[in-house]
Amino acid sequence: MLKNKSSKLPEGQIDTLIGPQVVIRGDLQFSGGLHIEGRVIGKLVAAEGEKAVLTLAESGSIEGEIHSPVVVINGRVDGDIHCSERLELASRARVQGNAHYKVVEMAAGSTLTGRLLHVEAEQAAAKHGEVAQFRGRAAELPETEGRVDVSAITG
Repeated sequence: MLKNKSSKLPEGQIDTLIGPQVVIRGDLQFSGGLHIEGRVIGKLVAAEGEKAVLTLAESGSIEGEIHSPVVVINGRVDGDIHCSERLELASRARVQGNAHYKVVEMAAGSTLTGRLLHVEAEQAAAKHGEVAQFRGRAAELPETEGRVDVSAITG
């Protein structure tokens, strides 16, 4: 008997694995669960309209932009991250770049060298023709503009 494939991606599902000995040079488009333990040099883009989760293991690294609805980082990223749903920075996450997010969760020990930019605030500024000015002032915005979920931070 055939079952209908659920449109929701099960938590932790891995459709593609990039192992620890693998180095990929070039842009990569994906959907479903992508788990990276190796090194990617290039842009990672989730297919438009598809469910996608990118997970970067502690041993993994990405040098390039990331565009995915859900991103879980526990390794090193050198580049901007664009999340339309959720960004999770685990305790070993090391990010050098800006993070565009709707919901962010940061564990104690994770580091981000760049700016946290709330997607909805950025979209609202774009509607008012203020994108260039907004990006230039992002560090000056009050902390209430971007909401950070600190429930996962343990002291």
